[in-house]
Amino acid sequence: MKTGVDAVAIRRATPEDATPLAQLSAVLGYPVKPEILRDRLDRLIESSRDVVLLAELPEAGTLGWIHGAEQDLLESDRRCEILGLVVDPEHRGKGIGRRLVEAVERWAEQRGLKQMAVRSNVTRLESHPFYERLGYARAKTQHAYRKRLSPTA
Repeated sequence: MKTGVDAVAIRRATPEDATPLAQLSAVLGYPVKPEILRDRLDRLIESSRDVVLLAELPEAGTLGWIHGAEQDLLESDRRCEILGLVVDPEHRGKGIGRRLVEAVERWAEQRGLKQMAVRSNVTRLESHPFYERLGYARAKTQHAYRKRLSPTA
């Protein structure tokens, strides 16, 4: 019988996972209603260039999720970028985040991708050593800009 992190199942997310994924998104600092997250999740599930995986234990439910996406860039080779990763605070430090990252890396390798990328907010101090322990090296520091677009009528 599997115990600890070995008992955690990693699987692709389904639309029925919207509520626990939304709850974890709020933990990450991005609160979202489950019905809105479900719409986003539906689009990502349909996309051949995205993968959303979750970690779960039968007795504890969903413990974390990760979103990876294949990217084609003019300036460099295709790569997979981790666009979101969160583990329930009560279950951090148990290898769940590592297992999720490894699962996305396998997905990327199966697609023939040779490079992974991830961005981590400078305020997420706990995530920087996490990624470094997994072999990720800081490539640059940058500013992130956003602009709201007017909705079309």
